[in-house]
Amino acid sequence: MPTVLTTQDVARLVQRVGLPDLLSRLVGYLEADYGRWAEFDKTPRVAAHSRDGVIELMPIADAHLYSFKYVNGHPQNHRVGLPTVMAFGVLADVATGAPVLLSELTLTTAMRTAATSVMVARRLARPDSRVMALIGNGAQSEFQALAFHHLLGIRELRLYDIDPAATAKLVRHLSGMPGVTLVRCASVVDAVRGADIVTTATADKTNATILTPDMVEPGQHINGVGGDCPGKTELHPGVLQRARVVVEYEPQSRIEGDVQQMPADFPVTEFWRVLAGQVPGRESPAQITVFDSVGFALEDFSALRLLRDLGAQLGLGSPLDLVPQMANPKDLFGELRLAVQLRAA
Repeated sequence: MPTVLTTQDVARLVQRVGLPDLLSRLVGYLEADYGRWAEFDKTPRVAAHSRDGVIELMPIADAHLYSFKYVNGHPQNHRVGLPTVMAFGVLADVATGAPVLLSELTLTTAMRTAATSVMVARRLARPDSRVMALIGNGAQSEFQALAFHHLLGIRELRLYDIDPAATAKLVRHLSGMPGVTLVRCASVVDAVRGADIVTTATADKTNATILTPDMVEPGQHINGVGGDCPGKTELHPGVLQRARVVVEYEPQSRIEGDVQQMPADFPVTEFWRVLAGQVPGRESPAQITVFDSVGFALEDFSALRLLRDLGAQLGLGSPLDLVPQMANPKDLFGELRLAVQLRAA
């Protein structure tokens, strides 16, 4: 019988483990899975686009486990009291096809995105990076800020959002956190000036140009999180032309990432090759690097493995009667009749 982890279960898990430690463990699981890239059966996510947003399925499998995530992206959902992104995921046994875990992934997606950002920044950002500009202060921003502070040593966060209320929310959540200076900025230009790392995490489903070439300084690492579907970008093509661009899974990134703007022969590097030592990470202190992050199914696979392991260790989650437990697996109709009889009784 599969285990279900609800939003409350995941919140309890974070409370008991601590968010910094959980993010650190998640980076470890991500690195372990990216380190065996060739073992996975990979495909770009399947997307159903509408006027208001997108609904996606993200499957992946190795020889032992299969996972998928259901996730949406609807930028205007806040108007009806719903999150912009909602998600759940399944982890299943490849040998039998039996589901092992059904889990919320709305909260977890934000954590795995932040952990992935840090994992890549460790190889692409300058080791002495201490100042990060955070453009877009919505649902992802606290997780990005905390991950980069605790795991990469960021001490100053330069904040900007077109909605001042979003920045006020972020400041309220992070105020009093030791070792971090929060700076509210009047524009993207002000936020980016002097930053070592620039994280863009905007939500509007448009071909935007959050960063232009004149804003970018030598040595900066750009962590582009918000461009994640066709027709949704954050970086001017000139920024990409000046930079070394790293992606998760090239076939998906060409469709959904900021590199969708570029010619098919524009060079990109899949991150697993950096992790494996096949190609270098940052090549010089003055080099501009871009992580064109769209979110890939392998990251959810890693997150679900971690949730499975920690949930079992901490005694969290409940059994879910999702698949019939049958005395005779060949008699499905008899199982239905029995269920009806038990209900009637």
